[in-house]
Amino acid sequence: MSFSSLTRQKTYQQMKNTTLDIVIIGGGITGAGIALEAVLRGLNVGLVEMQDFAAGTSSRSTKLVHGGLRYLKQFEVKMVAEVGKEREIVYENGPHVTTPEWMMLPFYKGGAFGPFSTNIGLRVYDFLAGVKRSERRQMFGSDEALKREPLLKRDGLKGAGYYVEYKTDDARLTMEVMKKAVEKGALALNYAKADNLLYDDDKVIGVRVEDQLTGDFHDIKAKYVINAAGPWVDTIREIDNSKKGKTLQLTKGIHLVFDQSTFPLKQAIYFDTPDGRMVFAIPREGKTYVGTTDTVYKGNIAHPTMTVEDRDYVIDSIHYMFPDLHITADDVESSWAGLRPLIHEEGKDPSEISRKDEIFESNSGLISIAGGKLTGYRKMAEDVVDFLADKMIKTERKVFYPSDTKHLPISGGDVGGSKGFKQFMKEQVTKGIEFGLTETEAKNLIQRYGSNVEKVFELYKEGKNSGSSLSALTNAMLQYSINYESACKPVDFFIRRTGALFFNIGWVRKEKDAVIEEMQKIFNWTEDKKQAYTDELEQLLYEAVHPTAE
Repeated sequence: MSFSSLTRQKTYQQMKNTTLDIVIIGGGITGAGIALEAVLRGLNVGLVEMQDFAAGTSSRSTKLVHGGLRYLKQFEVKMVAEVGKEREIVYENGPHVTTPEWMMLPFYKGGAFGPFSTNIGLRVYDFLAGVKRSERRQMFGSDEALKREPLLKRDGLKGAGYYVEYKTDDARLTMEVMKKAVEKGALALNYAKADNLLYDDDKVIGVRVEDQLTGDFHDIKAKYVINAAGPWVDTIREIDNSKKGKTLQLTKGIHLVFDQSTFPLKQAIYFDTPDGRMVFAIPREGKTYVGTTDTVYKGNIAHPTMTVEDRDYVIDSIHYMFPDLHITADDVESSWAGLRPLIHEEGKDPSEISRKDEIFESNSGLISIAGGKLTGYRKMAEDVVDFLADKMIKTERKVFYPSDTKHLPISGGDVGGSKGFKQFMKEQVTKGIEFGLTETEAKNLIQRYGSNVEKVFELYKEGKNSGSSLSALTNAMLQYSINYESACKPVDFFIRRTGALFFNIGWVRKEKDAVIEEMQKIFNWTEDKKQAYTDELEQLLYEAVHPTAE
């Protein structure tokens, strides 16, 4: 199956001409996971996403595949056990896009955590999550904690717990799962908005889709419609007149990015703030990012932004834990804001609401999946397809194949697991250097594309003689994102395909004009369209640094 943004019309035709078993609304990590699970189980699958893939919550998280240590506080034992085990599966199936990161949890005199509770908590966590021996928790005294992170507040420091989390690029993880689903036969389109649902005798039989790039409408029919729209789950339930009982509560979280020259963090830190929230500070690609906030959100779901209050809350948290830094708002290099679609629970504070997922079925047969966490996406997908299988076996004696997503590498993950990836990295770095890349450039490409990097290297070689105004390296990444990852707009490339707007904003400013020129040539954009896409990128560049009014 093609996953190029140049073959969109063909994909629409295939969706219309195929007897689809399911059409999934939503192209975040949940929708991508369901598409992969369903196609492996023998179903004909279509998926539509109204923005870009991963453009909602799935590119705006804390970028950790983490086991939910803080849910132990809420006694969510089953969830911690399940999600903890899933971390390892996500890592082994895509070691290029997920990497272990030792996290330090400092504890202070009078703080929420003490040596005893931290030790017990981490020990229970190791047990529940089935943590391998080499990654089990350690406990440090204050001297060792300060040696590992000299920026920590010294006053009252009693020591620290030390345990492993997994760092990821959430948008790329989503992309790699989606690409694997497409490779296995799923049909997926971004910028395809589920504008309405189609019915026959009060039963939902498909989706009316409005193409967000052309304005065309398409009717996509399927035996079942699955609503995996994240923050928009209730919007789709409203169309179906089935928003009853449990509903979503959206909460917003923001993260700030600083250059390492301003915030030279050596060691990832997970700390509690005076108001009892937990905040991460994580070094990454020459930057340090810090977050998150947790506030109830009522604004535009498609466009959450950082406010002055959000920014100041995170900066105050930094002052609290790293008092010698004197970070100010002027030091913020970039930021992002994202929404958590939580299942509403009466009388609970946003930070106390469970992250567990639930499946709802309406009278019309619309199946909605809500809640959940990035880390648990594979298990959620299994649950949804099992739910569907029960129905289809009863009603039409459908035969389902067994699927083993536990051991299936995602796209780019064909590197022999985490152990094999080290050797793969060595071999491919040598190749990259032979093609004229620096060691750092080669490593970054391998970390981003995994086993697909060979295709990017080929495009790099071709680009050296293409006469394009783009550098050969940028050109290779751009061509790959359009032809193999369905990038349609400059924002897709700079945010979801490369993460550069967050972690390399200077490069975005430097390359954007040449990238937009190249994309105009490839897609034959009118001057108006080119201007609209340029404005969209400029707006996001501005908002990354400047807070907006709520």
